Amino acid sequence: MFTIQQIKDAHSKVKSGADFPKYMQDIIALGVTSFETFVFDNHTNYYGKDNFQIASKGFTETFTIEDKSNIEQFKSDLKAHQQGKTDCMTFLNDCAKSGVEKWIVVMDKMTCSYY
Repeated sequence: MFTIQQIKDAHSKVKSGADFPKYMQDIIALGVTSFETFVFDNHTNYYGKDNFQIASKGFTETFTIEDKSNIEQFKSDLKAHQQGKTDCMTFLNDCAKSGVEKWIVVMDKMTCSYY
């Protein structure tokens, strides 16, 4: 299966949300079937075939997730990130400020759901 180092290598090419589609192609090629990223410390659980699972380590410093969601602000921040206007750290901070706890990507369904 895949390793965290392989995923880190693929992620090292990501500079903004505009690079996300290529990153998805790269990790699908590694065998990732889905993943779940937690905003508070950016740790991610990656899943593969046959119940394979591996997790990345999170940051030592954490973000505080707002209790109240701000959907309109999040939509605006997400759009800016997808257009390449923000980096990953800015996007994590924006998610926390808008009350986003995590996101889950499912490769075969081509979905990314924010919670």
